[in-house]
Amino acid sequence: METESVLSILSDTSAKGKRSKNHRNHSHRVNRSGRSNKRDYEMAPFQTSVTLEDSRDGQEVIEVQILPQDENWGENTTAVTGNTSDVSGSVEDSVVWFGNEPDGGFVFLCHRYIGTVSNYILSIASFLSPVAMVVAPKIGFWPGVAANLSPSQKSILLACGAECKTLLVSLVFRLVLLVAGAWAVFFRSTATLPRICLFRACTLLFTLLALLAYWLFYIVHVTEGMRATAAGEDAVEYRALVNHAVNLANTLLFIYFIAVLLIEIRHLQPQFYIRVVRSPDGESRSYAVGQFSIQRAAVHILQRYYTEFPIFNPYLERLPVSKARRQTSTFKLYDVDGFNSGVTGSRTVLSSGRRRDSSHNERFYEEHEYERRVKKRRARLITATEEAFTHIKRMHHDPVGSITMDAHEAAQAVFPGLSRALQKYLRVTRQQPRFTMESILTHLANCLSHDLSPRAFLDMFLVSSPVLQNEKEQKPVQTWSLICSEFLSRPLKNGTLFQLRQNDISLLCHVYTIPHFSIMEEVVHPKSNQFVLRLNSETSV
Repeated sequence: METESVLSILSDTSAKGKRSKNHRNHSHRVNRSGRSNKRDYEMAPFQTSVTLEDSRDGQEVIEVQILPQDENWGENTTAVTGNTSDVSGSVEDSVVWFGNEPDGGFVFLCHRYIGTVSNYILSIASFLSPVAMVVAPKIGFWPGVAANLSPSQKSILLACGAECKTLLVSLVFRLVLLVAGAWAVFFRSTATLPRICLFRACTLLFTLLALLAYWLFYIVHVTEGMRATAAGEDAVEYRALVNHAVNLANTLLFIYFIAVLLIEIRHLQPQFYIRVVRSPDGESRSYAVGQFSIQRAAVHILQRYYTEFPIFNPYLERLPVSKARRQTSTFKLYDVDGFNSGVTGSRTVLSSGRRRDSSHNERFYEEHEYERRVKKRRARLITATEEAFTHIKRMHHDPVGSITMDAHEAAQAVFPGLSRALQKYLRVTRQQPRFTMESILTHLANCLSHDLSPRAFLDMFLVSSPVLQNEKEQKPVQTWSLICSEFLSRPLKNGTLFQLRQNDISLLCHVYTIPHFSIMEEVVHPKSNQFVLRLNSETSV
């Protein structure tokens, strides 16, 4: 008895010495965040977990994770994890969950909108050029050249017969198709790429060259025709100018048609599949894609990521520690007097060895216990919600002697019946930072106004996908970093590896080629489907 008391006193003294030494080294950090943590601890003492571990350099690291949650839904806070070691940052400096806001400076705005502005200018010029070629002679755009012409010569020059009017009608339809082609090529982009898109840049270049060439020939043709008419030579008919404008519209339509084939249709035939793995939770998906460049493949992956991947919850990376594991002592016992030293040491070594060998077993039971708790809270939440919805009934006529409520008032009346079960479910699944009381009431009011079922109301809380369901991800601009060892404008090939990174989340993408499938026909003989029944003494038929 005396030996055991001495051992316990010495172990407590050594542990206190370690804590006091660590406290002296980091007292300025603990004091700075002590007041706020004290209040949160009083609000939810059972939601605070303390993990004590030793780092490689021998220093002791204490990690405290606090998830404050009280009955007041309007004060939901995010979980903040801070370290008190020499290499860790303060709690105030740590940023959890929220991503970096996109750059709103002049450089970012230029990079984002310069391509769109160029597309607008060139598309408007393409649409107005054929119109200007047809209208310019009518309004006398070259008064210096047409001043020497008599009224009869002007009437001959601007005469438009039946064939000319037919060309004008066809030009109107070509201009409509030209607008549709410009929209398909230039105005369907949803991302700002780090490198230029090769096919789109070539389309812009060919469009600009076509406009310059046709305008140059048009000006020369009109000027020389008016001078020839003034000199008494053969007159230039107005139909030729209309035909010139129609040819320009045809050329632009052909350019846009080829651009649509190369930009929008070429990648529809699957040629590669991309394996996407998200870090740190390891969620993965695979997608079949066509012939893309690396940067356009990154855009395609991000579009699928925000619409198909589940929401990443950093608070579920560590499961709640069970009570049995929290109560297990992690201190070593030393016998000062030397009695039974061999037995004590062997017990300590064996216990630590068993703990290392049974770590996977402890993880298995912890995950199983956590899943059981989640299913239990889920069942209670569904039951409470169904019971709460039974108290609301839609009135199709003005009732007599009863008080009517609108959807928001009905939601406020129903919410207390399910608030406790919902709060416990959100707490065990670590979803408190995603929802506030006001957002839940708004969602409940919408469900009641559209006569949705209780399961439809709970879909927001029970289903954790897609990523865009999270309100914190619903931002107008999402900034990602694309990392690749090759040029981003090069096409995909087998073995290409690139990474998309945003804060603590990264998507690692492996590109593999879909193999060529060789399918051969095999003819089956018709008599191969005939059977014979064999009977013997041992057959029980």
